[in-house]
Amino acid sequence: MQLPAPRGPLSQQVCEILAGRSSDQPSVASLPRPVDQLIDDDDFQLALWMLFELHYRGFDGVDPDLEWDPLLIHSRGRLEACLEELLRDLTRDDVRRAKETGGDFATRLITLIDELDRGSLATFLQRRASKEQFSDFMRQRSIYHLKESDPQSFVLARIDGPAKAALAEVQYDEYGAGDPDRLHAGLFARALDSLGLDSTYGAYIDEASASTLAVNNVMSMFALRRRLRGASLGHLAAFEATSSAPCRRIVGGAERLGLPHAAAHYFDEHVEADAVHEQLAIRNICATLVEQDPRLEDDVLLGAASCLKMDQIAGAALTQRWDVEQARPRVVREQRIGANA
Repeated sequence: MQLPAPRGPLSQQVCEILAGRSSDQPSVASLPRPVDQLIDDDDFQLALWMLFELHYRGFDGVDPDLEWDPLLIHSRGRLEACLEELLRDLTRDDVRRAKETGGDFATRLITLIDELDRGSLATFLQRRASKEQFSDFMRQRSIYHLKESDPQSFVLARIDGPAKAALAEVQYDEYGAGDPDRLHAGLFARALDSLGLDSTYGAYIDEASASTLAVNNVMSMFALRRRLRGASLGHLAAFEATSSAPCRRIVGGAERLGLPHAAAHYFDEHVEADAVHEQLAIRNICATLVEQDPRLEDDVLLGAASCLKMDQIAGAALTQRWDVEQARPRVVREQRIGANA
């Protein structure tokens, strides 16, 4: 994968360092926006995404040893601190309400997920999306789904006992249950191919919105910090618990549009699989993890709430952009009519 095009001074600095054109440390002090606006900050999110990507597939022509460069790790930590502060502020009330819910931890986690679950994007795709909008959705989602489940694999070495066994079971399914042709990332790649899109890893990074990058950055931050292992698994639980029904709606949208079978097959595969994974993630992973170490409860709830809120933000940004794009030709036509009157 090539380095993406910078979107501001921070991502420009990171690009220059990775390309070997600079030895300076990225300057977090130059951030142009307060922390509560970082989700929509293209420059911040792209810079952080590039630093995280060094731990996945890396970039063409970039020294692989930069993955553990002390200055880059230090800079990434400062960016992560900003993102974590934002997430804790964003989810504080949700975590508090969940902890006040009666019952065992699984009940508290399910209550939080039920309160925050919103399926508006999947419903839009099912009922209203055009073929162009469906393709746009797939390009945005490719940033994660072409490395699907890879963030959570970092967590396996950081937990033990029943939670580790259950996470390994989920990951085994995500990675095709031993069959490379059934890797979920591979299924998504074939869905892209069927739509005439580029299934190369990272092909659409320059199209990815700030909120799409933020969704990915949250997953990577939780997974790559042992301290936040509970948040990573809470994120996984919320992701799996809110996947089955939306995937069914997306399948309906693909069928309504007459898209190739491969485009719907990826989502159809997740309708049943994620219904099973939901129970594994909530009860066998998160509940047993908190039973082993009650201190992780707040972070598990943080991860679940962050997953759902970030998905809502990214989904709303995408549908709002589509609404603006649909309205623009109508406004232009009205202006032309007015000018000719």
